[in-house]
Amino acid sequence: YVPPQVKKSQETLDDKKREELARLKKMVNGLINRLSEPNLPSISGQMEDLYMANSRKDMNETLTDILMNACVTAVAMPARLMMEHVLLVSILHHNVGVEVGAHFLEAVVKKFDEISKSDTEGKECENLIALIAHLYNFHVVHSLLIFDILKKLVSAFTEKEIELILFLLKNVGFSLRKDDALALKEVITEAQKKANTAEKKLRDQTRVRFMLETMLALRNNDMRKIPGYDPEPVEKLRKLQRTLVRSSGKETQLRVSLESLLSADQVGRWWIVGSSWSGAPMINDTDKKTQQKLHIGKVSSKIMELARKQRMNTDIRRSIFCVLMTSEDFLDAFEKLLK
Repeated sequence: YVPPQVKKSQETLDDKKREELARLKKMVNGLINRLSEPNLPSISGQMEDLYMANSRKDMNETLTDILMNACVTAVAMPARLMMEHVLLVSILHHNVGVEVGAHFLEAVVKKFDEISKSDTEGKECENLIALIAHLYNFHVVHSLLIFDILKKLVSAFTEKEIELILFLLKNVGFSLRKDDALALKEVITEAQKKANTAEKKLRDQTRVRFMLETMLALRNNDMRKIPGYDPEPVEKLRKLQRTLVRSSGKETQLRVSLESLLSADQVGRWWIVGSSWSGAPMINDTDKKTQQKLHIGKVSSKIMELARKQRMNTDIRRSIFCVLMTSEDFLDAFEKLLK
């Protein structure tokens, strides 16, 4: 039973919240619509102010929705415009907090996974891959995710996947080569094997031959062999990024795998420090959970009494407390804690 006055106040709160969110959406939308390279400094500054004035959750959700609606369309998004949108996310990711980029990245990857499984005719997949590629270009995400996506595309190896592999390699191939040449070599070898064992109809396609030539050019670090390759726009925006990012010296690239992002709802988001998680247990235990026995040897009742007084209310806390209290020196404590 909810008393009428409480019900009324809840409804008023909900209406107020809806109004606030609508106003916030309007403000963020206005800023995103005006987004261009010359006014990026002022827009990113205004976005940071909005982050300070509103809850992070509301801001992350609003920004992600607006950017997804703007960038994930059935027609190919202009490369320049795409880069500017991602650069804004990158600046906020570095200046406001890693949860900004993490929230956007998770939404993009989940949408990509969903659309790649469906048979859509539009250019949504290319736009999503471009978003992921530029998130890597502007140091929001680590190359680990890009290699995971490349492996996934190579293992499927249909016409659609070949297009996406080419698009990725053209956009971030040389950066991947700098980051992890060995992993790139493995992906290239796997793609060559797939191309050789593919059915004749697919193998004879000029697109497949072009993809193999591109991979060869990447392996040999030959930029001239890739038609239309122009690193200039990305480099120009990276310079702008360096002027706008307040470097704090800490690592902000998200070193997260494709599998972790897709199963975030089941296993939590370990890559965001302090993110709350109220899901099911991380390990699916069908049997009864066996209590872990902690070997701390014989501990006097006096120490156990002290532990109880200090509110060490779990086995592991009691064990750590007892180890610290009974160790001879720091090395002894270290050895016991390791055990």
